[in-house]
Amino acid sequence: MRAIKTLPALATVALLAGCVKFGSEPPPSLLVLSSDAAVKVGATQSSATSPTITVRTPEVAQEIAVQRVPVRSSDTSIAYVKNAQWVEPPARLFARLLGDTIGARTGRLVLSGSQGTVNPGETLSGTLRNFTIDAPTMEAVVTYDASLIRAKTDTVETRRFEARVPVTAIDNNSAGIALNQAANQVAVEVADWIGK
Repeated sequence: MRAIKTLPALATVALLAGCVKFGSEPPPSLLVLSSDAAVKVGATQSSATSPTITVRTPEVAQEIAVQRVPVRSSDTSIAYVKNAQWVEPPARLFARLLGDTIGARTGRLVLSGSQGTVNPGETLSGTLRNFTIDAPTMEAVVTYDASLIRAKTDTVETRRFEARVPVTAIDNNSAGIALNQAANQVAVEVADWIGK
């Protein structure tokens, strides 16, 4: 008799489960950054023979601390590209892209924050100011304020890098492609600034 009474209750719960949503629907795909330059697979490096550099994850403003793609329609207005979402926060993706590019172009052994405690060598940090789509100009904009401490010095060098890449539309696919291209341009300029 008890089993018969619980069946309608279970059926009601099952029907409601199809109506209740926790969070938003995930986008059809997630965006990533891919480096145009990378250390060759199987290449071995050692801090005994290669100079090292520690690449720190850049600081970011709140508008790009999230996994969505911001669109600036004016100096005081921000929206986000519909259905565009990074697989992880852009600052971490950009730091990894910087590391890949610096390692490939300079021959340095690139260390992450935790590895850099042993032999940091040079230290690259900074602020990712823009990782956005600029609606009025229809461009993807990546602006990175870099700070470099050269090995065996206490001197800090700073430099602003920026790349702008045209976008044909403000949508998931166009934004991802253009931001990836702009991020790679900035990474190449940073690596060349650091030098061999």
